[in-house]
Amino acid sequence: MRDLAVTRAVIRDDAPAASRQRRRRGFSLIELLIVIAIILVIVTIAVPQYNKQMMSAHETAAQQAIQTLHAVETQYYSQFGRYATSLAELGPPASGAAGPAAADLISKDLAEGKKSGYIFSVAATPTGYAITAVPESFNSSGRRTFYSDQTLVVRNNWSQEPANANSPEVK
Repeated sequence: MRDLAVTRAVIRDDAPAASRQRRRRGFSLIELLIVIAIILVIVTIAVPQYNKQMMSAHETAAQQAIQTLHAVETQYYSQFGRYATSLAELGPPASGAAGPAAADLISKDLAEGKKSGYIFSVAATPTGYAITAVPESFNSSGRRTFYSDQTLVVRNNWSQEPANANSPEVK
């Protein structure tokens, strides 16, 4: 009888410890919800900043592509005695050797008109050439449009309207 009483006492003393161990095995629902809420707050702060940084990177890449186009237009002029009137004339040939129709001076993606979230075009002007760059998706791949010509001055416009020769200069 005494053994039975000792056994009951031992079970009673161990029971709270065992149930405490079972409760502490994992996270409670409240703890998980708090962690998820913290992650959501961090994401809502970080994503807009990431998008702004990506747009700035695309805009910088577009300005550098314009500088590249200036350099290859000068090279094209020295080889063929005139400025190229399209990006295709500056790009790689579909087949055969390079020539005035395809001088192989720029990469294929830029020759097709799209690079780093921007759409590029080159057009002839009475005094030379004009380059325009507009975002593929305004306020997503870029916030500015760009324009430049043989004067080598890059101009921008902070609206969806394409920049032109009267737009402010990029500083």
